[in-house]
Amino acid sequence: MLHFSNKANFNLKTLSSLMFVLVLSAVCASAQAPKSKDTSSGDEPAMQAFRGLSIGMTADEVRKKLGNPADKGDEQDFFVFNDNETAQVIYDKAHKVTAFSFDFTSKAAEPPTAKTIFGSDAEAKADGSMHKLVRYPKAGYWLSYSRTAGESPLISVTFQKIDR
Repeated sequence: MLHFSNKANFNLKTLSSLMFVLVLSAVCASAQAPKSKDTSSGDEPAMQAFRGLSIGMTADEVRKKLGNPADKGDEQDFFVFNDNETAQVIYDKAHKVTAFSFDFTSKAAEPPTAKTIFGSDAEAKADGSMHKLVRYPKAGYWLSYSRTAGESPLISVTFQKIDR
């Protein structure tokens, strides 16, 4: 069992896990809805890796890039970089990356923007939240950017392999 000595890390892990679940829920819901013309692209992605991670890397390669995870497992690693940034990495049975998500609080030094992820902005909803997902079938993954509403939004950047 993992024990955090810093309550902020535990809270950030909980928030990060919740954000990851919310993003995946939104993706599952959008997968069942008709695709809008801006959610699929035959083009090369503007971003092919994030913080040195890409789909298909091995668990050992990830751990060399990011260091020791706070919670290490065969199927998933959880990294806590500081009180404002975490990452989750999901592995398949061959211990290769199938999905990863970096999560940021609004207090992070330089949280990513939709423009840095996609090369173009995402439309903000009236409450200030944002969600943009683009599928890159030729590259074999989809990429999403999500920002929650409120004065202290959480930002999540997620890559996930497209099963073919």
